[in-house]
Amino acid sequence: MMELSAKTNPQGSAGSVARTTIGPFHNKTSAIAPIRSYSYKKSRPHRKTMARQYAIHPQNPQQRDIDQICRELRQGALMLYPTDTVPAIGCDLTAPQSIKRLRQIKRLSNDKPLTFLCSSLSNIADYAIVSDAAYRLMRRVLPGPYTFILPATKLVPRLVMDPKRKHTGIRVPDSPICQALLETLGNPIISTSANIPDQGEAPPWDEMDPKICETAADLYDRFAHLVDLTIDDDRKPGHVVSTIVDLTGPEPQLIRKGAGWELLEDWL
Repeated sequence: MMELSAKTNPQGSAGSVARTTIGPFHNKTSAIAPIRSYSYKKSRPHRKTMARQYAIHPQNPQQRDIDQICRELRQGALMLYPTDTVPAIGCDLTAPQSIKRLRQIKRLSNDKPLTFLCSSLSNIADYAIVSDAAYRLMRRVLPGPYTFILPATKLVPRLVMDPKRKHTGIRVPDSPICQALLETLGNPIISTSANIPDQGEAPPWDEMDPKICETAADLYDRFAHLVDLTIDDDRKPGHVVSTIVDLTGPEPQLIRKGAGWELLEDWL
């Protein structure tokens, strides 16, 4: 487990943060500056300061820390966080400036769709048009490591969906941390794999497999100057991507084989 600390101004000036060390899954957040001191909306892809770190228990997330993370997300923060598949970069679905910044980090043009997390199958219905056949398939496997491409409703921001086809990618993760964040935030969360293409743009729907980071420390080193906060669940970063299924046509179409794809064989 990494030592998580915040450094204070030795003069103890206003707005500084007190030095603290957070052990594994400590139930207390560090003493921190007010959220209003951050200017996430004006932040550039490369930050001058290091991302704030949170140690969160993978099965029993500390609600106090989850509340603090969600306050930052509402202010436009970008976060690096674990999911039930691979580590992801995300933000509040309703934060357009944060989505633009995420696109810059991932080198994604505005015509490339982004996936986001919903808390449940019923929550998906707010953001996508779900046919009876699609509902039956998703009910069988969710929550789980699947990304479903569906026709978007008007609640999905244009910055997120496929602008030509009006489709969107949605996940319901089998992750206590993700579910705690979704419940507390009250909005879907953007979820794009924590990888950056060596050159050019990333392909649509995160089809590019991420470069594997062996430890959480490696992952933090790679993104500490790109995001505002990171979540460490004290586990080795996942390396199996989600299975992507297109449910916009008359028959389900497998776009990418990933975790759990065998459960869908009878449907495809």
